[in-house]
Amino acid sequence: MKVISPLTLCPTGSVTDVSYRVTDWRDRFWFPSVGFPSWSAAAPDRLVYVGDEGGSTQIWTTHLATGERRAVTAQRVGVEEFVMSPRGDAVAWWSDDSGNGSGAWVCTSLDGASTTELLTGLGEGWHEGLAWCGDTVAIALTDGESYRLYVGGAGGAGQLLHESTRPFGLGREWETTPGGLSTDGTLLCLRHSDAGDMLHFGLRVLDVASGHVHGDLVDEGRSVRVASWSPVSGDQRVALIHERDGIDRPSVWQPTTGDRTDFPSDLPGEIDVVDWYPDADALLITHWHDGRSQLHRLDLASGVYELVTDPEGYISAAAVRPDGSVWLREEAGDGPPSVRDVVGQSVLSAPGDAPTGTSQRSIRFEGSTGVPTHMMVATPDGTGPFPTVMYVHGGPEWADSDVFDPWTSTLIDHGVAVAKVNYRGSTGFGVAWREAIHDGNIGFPEVADVVAGMGYLIDLGISDPQRCAIEGWSWGGYIAMLAIGLHPGAFVAAIGGIPVCDSVMTHEDCSPSQQAYDRAIMGGSPSEVPERYAERSPSTYLDAVRTPVLIIAGEHDSACPIRQVRYYADELQARGRSVQLHVYDAGHHANSVDEKITQAELELEFLAAHGLLTFGS
Repeated sequence: MKVISPLTLCPTGSVTDVSYRVTDWRDRFWFPSVGFPSWSAAAPDRLVYVGDEGGSTQIWTTHLATGERRAVTAQRVGVEEFVMSPRGDAVAWWSDDSGNGSGAWVCTSLDGASTTELLTGLGEGWHEGLAWCGDTVAIALTDGESYRLYVGGAGGAGQLLHESTRPFGLGREWETTPGGLSTDGTLLCLRHSDAGDMLHFGLRVLDVASGHVHGDLVDEGRSVRVASWSPVSGDQRVALIHERDGIDRPSVWQPTTGDRTDFPSDLPGEIDVVDWYPDADALLITHWHDGRSQLHRLDLASGVYELVTDPEGYISAAAVRPDGSVWLREEAGDGPPSVRDVVGQSVLSAPGDAPTGTSQRSIRFEGSTGVPTHMMVATPDGTGPFPTVMYVHGGPEWADSDVFDPWTSTLIDHGVAVAKVNYRGSTGFGVAWREAIHDGNIGFPEVADVVAGMGYLIDLGISDPQRCAIEGWSWGGYIAMLAIGLHPGAFVAAIGGIPVCDSVMTHEDCSPSQQAYDRAIMGGSPSEVPERYAERSPSTYLDAVRTPVLIIAGEHDSACPIRQVRYYADELQARGRSVQLHVYDAGHHANSVDEKITQAELELEFLAAHGLLTFGS
C-alpha cells in the first residue's frame, strides 16, 4: 500500500509539471471563498463571515462604510461555525483544536483584543446548537452520556436548564440557525426526539427563566424544523418547515396558544424559510428545484408567494436586512459565489479577478427503480464519449446543485466529464425519496441510482464505459467504497474521501450524535441489528474489490473515524489490491487551501495512472 504523508506533493514528472489548458487550475482553489455574512440589528454595517483568504477557513470581519477587512480567528484547523453577538461587537465560534468535533464555544471581540469562554463551567463536548439574544446565551452540548441545555449571560456561568438521554439541540441538525431564542429572549425552541428519533425531530418551547414548557409540536411520522422567531419583540411566533404534504413547506406556529398556519404551494421542489421581513408580515423563502434556487416573499396574511429573484443558479444563503432589503449568496457552475442584493449590486466580494468555472446541465433520467432521477452533468468541449467521474455527494441528507466547484472544473480542464446523481436519500425531492434509505436500507439504493446514472450517460454516448471512475466524500465516500464491492467491474478507479469503510468500527469510534444517527437510520445499534450493519458495510465485500482505490481521510475525524479507514486499506493491501492512503492532520473537513490543492494533485495523479486523463493536449 502506498501511504502518502500529509505534506507530500506529486513527484517530478507527474501532473505538477504538465502544461494545462488553463493558466493554472490551482487558481480556482486559491481564489478566496466568501461566506454569507451575519450582522447585528444594532450595528448592521459591521459584517462577519467565514472566508479562506488567508489560506484556511477562518472568521473575517468587514465594515460596509470603510471596506476594512481582516481575520478575527487563526484556528489551526479552521473555523466553520459562528454566531455574531447581538451588539455587533464580538463573535462566538466553535473552538476545536484537533478537528475531532469536541470543543467549546468561545467569544472573540471584533477588534481581536480578547477571547473568552462564552459560558463558563460547561467543559468540552460536541455542540448541539447555540442561540444568543440580548444578554442571554443558550448552549446545547452532549458528552455521549446525555444532552444538556445551559443558559446564562455572555461570559458568565452556564446554568443547566434541561437534560435528557435522548438527542435534542438548538436550531437545526448539522447547522447553526437563528431559531433558538425568541427576540425578547424569554422563550427558547428546542428540537427533540422524544416522540421519534434524530430523523423525525419535534419542537418544544421552554421558558428561559423557569424551564416551563409552553408548547410542544410533533408531526407524527414526520420531521418539523425550526427556522426563526418573529423579529418583533413580544411577537412569540416562530417560523418552521414541515413535511405534512410529503415535501418541505413553511408554517408559522404560536407556541403559547398552539395556533399554527401552514402555507401550501404548488411550486415544484422544496421550500425553506430563510428569514422574516422586519415587520413580521412576510417570510423570505428559498424554492429549490432540480439543482437551482429562487427567492420568494410569502405574504402571511394572504398566503401568496411573490418571486423576489431568480438567479438561474444556486442560492446558498439569504437574509432580510433591517431596512427591508434582501441580500443573497448565489453561485453557478461557471462562476464562484458572490454576495449581492436582489437588484444585482455586489455587497461583499473576494479580492481579485474571479476565475471561470464550468457550466452544468440539470437532467432527469429513468433511475434504477424506473422513477425519474435527477443528475447534474458537466462535460468538456467536443463530443463524447468522455472519461467520466461519477461524483457522489455526502449527507446523505443533501443534494447536488448548480454550484461552483474547483475540482469539477479541474476535471473538465483535463477532458473528464463529471456527473452528480441525487440518489434516493437526497433532500429536495420529497419525504418518500429521502426516506427510501431509512429502516436500515442504506447503501444499496444509492449505489443502484449512481450506477443507473452512469449507464444512462453511456447509452447517450457521453461516457466511455471503459473509463468511468467513482468518487465521493463522507457519505459519498461510503457509497464509492460500497459500489466497488457490489460492482467489481463497473469502475476503473475509485476515490473515497473521508469514507465509511466499516460500519461497525465507525459506530464504535464516532461522535455521540453520529452514533444516534446510526441507530435511527439503521433501526438499532450494531449489537441490536448486526446483520444490517454487516450487509451494508463496504468491508463485507473486500474480497470482491478489483478497482484501484485512493482514500483520503482526516486523522481526527469523528464522523468517519480513521481506525476503520486504515483497517480497510490494510485489508485491501493484504489481498494484493491497489490502494493508496493519504491522511491529513485535521478532522472531517480539510480547511487549509494548501491541503485541498495537495489532495487535488494526488487525485489527478491517481486518475492519470488509471487512464482517465490525457495531458499536454
